[in-house]
Amino acid sequence: MNISVLKFGGSSLASATNISRVLDIVEGAAAKTPVVVVCSAISGCTDALLQIAGGDLSPLDTIRKRHHDIAARLFTGTEREQLDSRLDLLFNQMTAAPDSEKVCFGELLSTAIVEQKLRSEGWKISWVDSRELIIKGDKELTYNNIRKAIHGAHIYVAPGFICGTPDGGVSTLGRGGSDYSAALYAAALGAGSLQIWTDVPGIMTANPRQVEGARSIAAMSYSSALDMASHGAKVLYAPTVAPAMEAGIDIEILNSFNPSGKFTVISSADDVSPWVGLSSEGKCIRLTASSKADLDEGLERCVASLKEEGIAATGLSKDGGGITLEVKEAVLNQALKALHRSFFQEIPIRHIPLFIAGDGAVSKALREMIAATADTVKARTGKELVVSGLANSKSFGFSPEGSPVLDSEGDFVAAVVSRAPKGSVFVDCTDSESLYKRYQELLEAGIGIVSSNRRSFAVPYTEYAAMHAAARENGVPLRYETTVGASLPVLESIARGANSCNELLSLEAVVSCTLNRILGDYRPGQKSFAALVREAAAEGLAERDPRLDIGGRDALRKLLILSREAGIPLEEDQVEIVPVVPLTEGPLEDFYRSMESSEPIVAKQYADADAKGCRLRFVASLNKEADGSFKAGIRLSAVPPSHPAFHLRGTENAIIVRSAFHPYPLVIQGPGEGAKEAASSILNDILR
Repeated sequence: MNISVLKFGGSSLASATNISRVLDIVEGAAAKTPVVVVCSAISGCTDALLQIAGGDLSPLDTIRKRHHDIAARLFTGTEREQLDSRLDLLFNQMTAAPDSEKVCFGELLSTAIVEQKLRSEGWKISWVDSRELIIKGDKELTYNNIRKAIHGAHIYVAPGFICGTPDGGVSTLGRGGSDYSAALYAAALGAGSLQIWTDVPGIMTANPRQVEGARSIAAMSYSSALDMASHGAKVLYAPTVAPAMEAGIDIEILNSFNPSGKFTVISSADDVSPWVGLSSEGKCIRLTASSKADLDEGLERCVASLKEEGIAATGLSKDGGGITLEVKEAVLNQALKALHRSFFQEIPIRHIPLFIAGDGAVSKALREMIAATADTVKARTGKELVVSGLANSKSFGFSPEGSPVLDSEGDFVAAVVSRAPKGSVFVDCTDSESLYKRYQELLEAGIGIVSSNRRSFAVPYTEYAAMHAAARENGVPLRYETTVGASLPVLESIARGANSCNELLSLEAVVSCTLNRILGDYRPGQKSFAALVREAAAEGLAERDPRLDIGGRDALRKLLILSREAGIPLEEDQVEIVPVVPLTEGPLEDFYRSMESSEPIVAKQYADADAKGCRLRFVASLNKEADGSFKAGIRLSAVPPSHPAFHLRGTENAIIVRSAFHPYPLVIQGPGEGAKEAASSILNDILR
């Protein structure tokens, strides 16, 4: 039959303004084809009627007034008087009706208003009584009744939700049953269109009241719609699907508040995507899947997504329609948001050009890591990192698409400033002692800086502060977590304490990877201290001139950076350094010979520490004095078993921070050396 069935929910009928929108929709449809209009009760009415049926009469005056107020807004004169009388009669019938039937009057009231308004507009109208047409449990009789009743008019107005029983009684089709009423009318009539008008833009990937990023699903299969509706999606009443599916009628879910906006079409067509949407009921979350979905992969993805939020599912299962997860009710919304991000959120991609100075082991490891993690980074952060520029000590190259070739000579920084768009990141993977002087130029050009070059931040404090000021003024990042402890989250932890006014009391840093390794391996009478230093230098572990390690220069740089992150403007001339062995100037071989002659000094220190059950560690320290000043020093120390640095192995680092807010020290310990570790920390700095 060339007829359309339009169902309107309670929110669409809740006021005179809303009903006027409904009338525009109905009249637009009626201009093309005959229409059956199925109406719910106005929002809140059914709940009020249930209260009244339960003996609480307090809502009666409110719902009576709401209906009369709508009538007063829509009608004047005789038409208003007629509708008021009709509404009063229905309220009187409701109060006299058995308690079990009181809930049936909401739809009678709403359709009385809609029917009279359409009639007043000049349409040929027929109000049909669903209590006589829809017989609960008897589909064949229902369809026959509807076919007989729908003839002779152009617009039919029918109450949803309510129905008759085989014994002549009155009943309902369940909460949300107006959708089902509309589907029965459509299937009986072989309607060309079944439209469910609500207050949301169709079925969405999640409940928008729970997940802000939920979006409309343009099209979905009958089976997926039924699955979502059966597991808590409130937009569609689950029994609605079967009559429409049997009759091959598409169901359209539309928004009466934005008729030309997004909506959902439910049909026999296959779902476009493997994953359709999320719904929830109680503590259970349902991820509806299409036939294209890999449920095993989806289950792993669900678990991983929840794990990232610190949520453990208390129950997991899968079936042909999707995946069901159970979580604690307190974290339900958080879990829904995490799953929605993983399966449905479309993260806008931000392109970030990188310009890397340095072509050594750390730079190579970083570039390999960027390539290996590109898809994961893009999916999780919405950022696409592209190495658009690269330089070594002799040449540089650019390529906006990535993989630059070192084919140019000249000033790399100047070339970056002239070419790089704002929002780019300059990555300093060098050990240059002068490159930091160009940082301000980069920052002022709107280019952020991520550096692993500790020499750049162990400069005089005024220059250190100027770099930070330039970064703040230009709104770009200046990050250098890798300069102390490679991949350890040291600087950020210390800075957070300073930012929250947590007073620093002391800081100990065992951060010389070279000396940690050498002192860990040293045993008097086996290999000499000098021999172990030679080995470390040959492996590339020590500085090119190991006097920088043994004399505490490397540890000094790290102590200056740590202190400044803690808010203490320490300068290098304020640090007392006691080298492990006496230092000599001149050729490196002369220094190695002098170290051999100092072997008894190191051996005695080791023996004294060992006799006390201690171990030797090269410790950089900062301590607050009674007058509020700070005393800083770097020296070989014997640490007892209770000290965190006692158990360091190989090139591990340890930083121990004591502060006023916490009775126990903050200990950060772990790998302090390694190209991959440093590259990982640099990548984190770029992404945060």
